[in-house]
Amino acid sequence: MLARLSIRDIVLIERLDIEFATGLAVLTGETGAGKSILLDAFALALGGRGDAGLVRHGVEQGQVTAVFDVPKNHPATKILAENGLEDTGEMILRRVQLADGRTRAFINDQSISVQTLKAVGAALVEIHGQHDERALVDAATHRRLLDAFAGLEKDVAAVETLWDARRTANTALEEHRSAMERAAREADYLRHASAELKQLAPKDGEETSLANRRTTMMQGEKIASDLREAQEAVGGHHSPVSTLSAAVRRLERRGVNSPALVEPAVKAIDMAINALEEADQHLQAALAATDFDPAELERIEERLFALRAASRKYSTPVDGLAALAAKYAADVVLIDAGASRLKKLEQAAIEADSRYAAAAKKLSLVRQKSAEKLNKAVNTELAPLKLERARFMTQVATDEAAPGPQGFDRVEFWVQTNPGTKAGPMMKVASGGELSRFLLALKVVLSDRGSAPTLVFDEIDTGVGGAVADAIGGRLARLAGKVQVMAVTHAPQVAARADQHLLISKDALDKGKRVATRVNALAADHRREEIARMLAGAEITAEARAAAERLLKAATA
Repeated sequence: MLARLSIRDIVLIERLDIEFATGLAVLTGETGAGKSILLDAFALALGGRGDAGLVRHGVEQGQVTAVFDVPKNHPATKILAENGLEDTGEMILRRVQLADGRTRAFINDQSISVQTLKAVGAALVEIHGQHDERALVDAATHRRLLDAFAGLEKDVAAVETLWDARRTANTALEEHRSAMERAAREADYLRHASAELKQLAPKDGEETSLANRRTTMMQGEKIASDLREAQEAVGGHHSPVSTLSAAVRRLERRGVNSPALVEPAVKAIDMAINALEEADQHLQAALAATDFDPAELERIEERLFALRAASRKYSTPVDGLAALAAKYAADVVLIDAGASRLKKLEQAAIEADSRYAAAAKKLSLVRQKSAEKLNKAVNTELAPLKLERARFMTQVATDEAAPGPQGFDRVEFWVQTNPGTKAGPMMKVASGGELSRFLLALKVVLSDRGSAPTLVFDEIDTGVGGAVADAIGGRLARLAGKVQVMAVTHAPQVAARADQHLLISKDALDKGKRVATRVNALAADHRREEIARMLAGAEITAEARAAAERLLKAATA
């Protein structure tokens, strides 16, 4: 429930904090005191359309903060969770309106989109007036209210689950059928292409591997003669190794008598022999690497040619041929074996359709019976509201040819305002005053089901008085026993039933240079005086005060 409304730098409001009590709170005041500005500011905090004109003259921005005490598992907390916001039990909605027209939205001091703020606001508050019955404009709302009245939320959720399963089954069927039709149209081409690519058997990375091997072989062919010449000089018939080895042996025999002279030379020659033998090994390895079968090079070039020709033919990179071959093979399998799978998918879709249809038909029957009960309950409330000649009707139109997530039904609230007149949609047939009273009757019946925890009624008593205004006040009070209700009213009969009475006034500031709206909670004596003013007008008489006292006593009786 709404605990506090704080407004800063909005037109006619410099700073305003309103603490709201549970039950019925009424806001009264002279015409032009600023009641509409308060409601516009409140709507802004709930995600309503921003307007630079709301910002107080001379400041850069204004802001409105609405604080709610929200019970656990309330729909608003689910919206928070879906948007990654933490539920702290207290929900703080804040909207900043900049003078250039831009706005910023926050929940619990976390920046969010206006759409998210609007969704949360709609779950927390409904604002109703003669020309702003937003909660009842959309026929989908009528269905939801009927379902809430009948306690069908679980049944509707089950139908939604079956609808999703039905849609999934039909989507799978259509996708498979489309794939089969496409494959069938291209059957001959697919079979030829699949066979050709299967015979080619391309592999991922094959082109790069073959190209590198061919490059190595072609380069090796160019330097092979030089390698052979070098190897012949180092380790062939003209190699100096044998001559050097013989010279070392002779020196070693002579070196017995003169080791100091011979040993350095022997060591140097040994190192030269070892270096020549190592060079010979490297040259032999290089020759082995360059040695290849010319037929192998021819095979590599033929393979590269075949792969690249296929690439051009199928407009696919060589490295994509393997995947294309797999796809064509799968399409051929689909042609050959798809009929069997098609039958299974068709059967699954039929079964999903059947389960959904059975549940939707059952839901329709329950809705029809519940609509009669709702009609009876609402019509019982109409007579005290001076609508005793009117009738409320819940139209449940069932069309099995137009299924949806919530079943086959379109629900719409209709009314007949007088006997003999044509019934029609409530939003079109009822006049402003009648519409407000129909709305109130509906809200009284649905107060503990399908209603936001806070309801705001903007002058729904306009154009009525006496017994009708008293009946409206009585029903607002009853409604306030189950949800928090705020009512902007000019009817003293409504104001007398309030649990909290807030007076909206306009004060002159700076020696009359500017004005500001004020909101004050009235104590008992001041309440009586305000109700007397509402009864008498500008001049409050003793009779008006006495009448106000009688209204207050009657309201508490």
